[in-house]
Amino acid sequence: MQTDNLVTLDRDHLVHPVVNYRTHEQRGVTVLTSGRGAYLQDSSGRELLDAFSGLWCVNTGYGHESIVRAAEEQMRRLPYATGYFHFGSEPAIRLAAKLVELTPASLQRVYFTMGGSDAVDSAIRFIVNYWNAQGKSEKKHFITLERGYHGSSSQGAGLTALPVFHRNFDLPLPNQHRIPSPYPYRNPLGSDPAAIIESSVAALRDKVRELGADRVAAFFCEPIQGSGGVIVPPKGWLKAMQECCRELGILFVVDEVITGFGRTGPMFACEAEGVTPDLMTLAKGLTAGYAPMGAVMMSDAVYQGIAEGAADLPIGHGHTYSAHPVSAAVALEVLRLYEDGLLENGIALAPRFEEGLRAMLDHPLVGDARSRGFLGALELVADKQSKERFDPSLKLADRLFEAAYDNGIILRAFTDNVLGFAPALCYTSNDFDLLFERLERTLNAVLDQPEVRQALR
Repeated sequence: MQTDNLVTLDRDHLVHPVVNYRTHEQRGVTVLTSGRGAYLQDSSGRELLDAFSGLWCVNTGYGHESIVRAAEEQMRRLPYATGYFHFGSEPAIRLAAKLVELTPASLQRVYFTMGGSDAVDSAIRFIVNYWNAQGKSEKKHFITLERGYHGSSSQGAGLTALPVFHRNFDLPLPNQHRIPSPYPYRNPLGSDPAAIIESSVAALRDKVRELGADRVAAFFCEPIQGSGGVIVPPKGWLKAMQECCRELGILFVVDEVITGFGRTGPMFACEAEGVTPDLMTLAKGLTAGYAPMGAVMMSDAVYQGIAEGAADLPIGHGHTYSAHPVSAAVALEVLRLYEDGLLENGIALAPRFEEGLRAMLDHPLVGDARSRGFLGALELVADKQSKERFDPSLKLADRLFEAAYDNGIILRAFTDNVLGFAPALCYTSNDFDLLFERLERTLNAVLDQPEVRQALR
């Protein structure tokens, strides 16, 4: 089918996530047609270096034949098996055991979902059930971080602290609360790690005191805030927040949907600080985007609490595609690839990625460069001294995305002028050389626009 026909069909029928509908109708869709390694091709034949792994998810890179074979073989053998009525399938059972082996020791049980949003939503439901089963039915309040992202389900979007996910959706809910983001670049206390950690711990204690510890169910956080602008807290922050939750008697939930599966170096970001959460949400890199799948990892204490509270009744939570055998088969092969060299490659080349980002600090537009592993960002500012942001009317993010595309890069341009990067773990030194060469051209092209140059202080 010709691209023009696809653009028309898309405009007339397909609803896209997180876009302005009228803008999309006018702009039209960009059709991606194929991918290999770290590269994509669009319908015009243009080759693009994917610096964002699809949507933080294609951690392996594109075109792994072994993943395709795993999916094909499972489809031929058993394309679907329900998890209801005590049924199951071998790939899902083996995947659950493998995830328990790989995740922090506190996590002994797995519930499979189709992605990150329904993993967060499932975690919320399990937490509510757990506290009710414990006879603590007042514990219904949830605390998250400003600029946090926890999906776009009916409840998870309320835990998300980005206004676009709240507008006209009647969110956040009255039982959903925020504390400030650690955000070293813009923290009022400065960038001192100890001060930032101490401030976050104090904020969580204050919020729990305000709400009442007997009314707070859980604290959710990302080890690194992804969609909030790739905000990298100081090392030790995650561990301190866990210890605070233990002290306050609330559940500690780590959202590793973005940071999991080698994205920050180790298999999970929790590993770097010896963190053992009560629950953890996973998705994206679990199948490297080759098939939909997410998961909720839970401690045995939470599982047993829910089970004991049910008496002889079923636990009323489930999805048709939970523990889908094809997705599970894909995930098992993806995990094999991570352990067979991809994680090692990511760890080896992380300094090259960090070095390239930090070199961009010399550019007139760049105020901050931050990263951990293969997750990073550049924050663009109108004034480096004051850290003043560009006026939103300039629509700098749109300019940056379009210029990047013209220069053969796909990246994430957030509305507050943060450029997000999540290269696949298959990146080579040559890929990084090309990325930073094209990125510099992109920044120069935007800087050369008269409206942007005039906006610089």
